[in-house]
Amino acid sequence: MRCTDSSSPLAVATCHALFIAAAALAAPEALAQQPVSAGPPDPQLVEDLVAANRILAMEGVVDGMGHVSVRHNRDPNRYLLSRARAPALVTPEDILEFDLDSNPVDLRGRALYSERFIHGEIYKARPDVMAVVHNHSPAVIPFTVSSVQLRAVAHSGGFIAEGLPIYEIRDAGGMTDMLVRNAALGRALASALGNKAAVLMRGHGAAVVGPSLPHVVGRSIYLEVGAKLQTEAIALGGTISYLDPEEGRRIEARRDYSRPWEMWKRKAMAK
Repeated sequence: MRCTDSSSPLAVATCHALFIAAAALAAPEALAQQPVSAGPPDPQLVEDLVAANRILAMEGVVDGMGHVSVRHNRDPNRYLLSRARAPALVTPEDILEFDLDSNPVDLRGRALYSERFIHGEIYKARPDVMAVVHNHSPAVIPFTVSSVQLRAVAHSGGFIAEGLPIYEIRDAGGMTDMLVRNAALGRALASALGNKAAVLMRGHGAAVVGPSLPHVVGRSIYLEVGAKLQTEAIALGGTISYLDPEEGRRIEARRDYSRPWEMWKRKAMAK
C-alpha cells in the first residue's frame, strides 16, 4: 500500500489509517510483545538482583551460563531479569523488565536468555514465588540422570527433605536441544515443579524458587552443597540416615538466610 502526495488530504489520511490497520492485522504478535512498563523498580531490588547474580557465580552454582530473576515490586505480573550476560558480569544497566509471557518491555536491541520462559511460567503458576534461579549446578546434575534420588542429609537441605521432582523435557517436547526456549516447555516445567522448592532438569540442571532473593540464592547454594554431601555419604558405604520430611518442614518454617546473605553480598559486591 502506498500513499502519494498527489492524493487529496482526506485520501492521504484514509490511506495512512488503512496502512496502520493492515500492519496491525499482519503482525499481531509483534504488537503483543511490547508490554507496558510497571514503572521503575525499587533500586534496592535491582541492587539485590545484581548481587544475586554475582553471589551465585562466586559460589560456583553458575558459571558463564544460568540466570536469576525477581518479581517486580510494583506489579506481580512483571519480573526483572538481566539481558543475556554471564552472571558474574551483570550490572544494574543490564536488568530488563518482562511480562509473564517473558516479553521484554524495552529491549533496545539487547540479547535475551533463551530460557527466560522458565521464569515467566513459574511466576504464572506460583503466586507465592518471588524469585527464580535456573542453574547447571555441577554436583546436582548426576542426580538428574541417576536412579539415586537426591535427598536431604543436612540441616541446610531442609527444603529437599520432601523430595524434588525431575523434569523430563522429552515428555513435554520430544527431541529438543534440551533448552526451555518457549512457553509450552516452560509451562511443563512449572507443572513438574508443583509446590516444591526446586525441580531438577534431566541432564541439564535445576530451577529453584523462593519467597525472596536471599531464599532462592540460599536454596541454590545449599542444593549444590547437599548434592555434594550426599555423594560423599554414599561413597562412605553403609546406611545413610536422611532427614525426615517433617524435620524438613520444621527447618523451613523458621529458615532465615539474612546472615549468609549479608556475608555473600558483601563479598560478591566487593569484587
